[in-house]
Amino acid sequence: MAVDDKTCRINIQVQSDDFDLGSEYSRLRHQADNPGAIVSFIGLVRDFIGEGTEGEQSLTLEHYPGMTEKALQDIADRACSRWPLSGCTIIHRVGKLVPSEQIVAVLVASSHRDAAFSGAEFIMDYLKTEAPFWKKQQAGDQAEWVVSRASDYQRASRWKNSKH
Repeated sequence: MAVDDKTCRINIQVQSDDFDLGSEYSRLRHQADNPGAIVSFIGLVRDFIGEGTEGEQSLTLEHYPGMTEKALQDIADRACSRWPLSGCTIIHRVGKLVPSEQIVAVLVASSHRDAAFSGAEFIMDYLKTEAPFWKKQQAGDQAEWVVSRASDYQRASRWKNSKH
């Protein structure tokens, strides 16, 4: 189903720089048509190894420019076609990040809170399983590539057979 640009304004950003939640909220609030609710989710880089680990921890995200933005646009389009959303912002960072840094922002506007909450949750579930990002965790000299967990796919699969 095609999404009318005037109905659901979508903003996709893939960037190495940090983002300002207040600015993004303000932008969406002014761009969205008659929002009654804006739901935001901000993901942070976790301390993935735990205390007592030697060396600096980092998470490096790689992607293919163009392909990544297209995949994020598709996820947002699906959310906008499923719920009466008036706006959606997805910001995903790439490059080297350390624990407690912001990694992802999803903001969803709708005239109703249920649609905004569901839209944001749907987007995050599919970002975890379909977005083409490659993640490498590093602690000191130890490094490993991160794969999506079975629980991520289970969460995303619940949307396949549900109307909302």
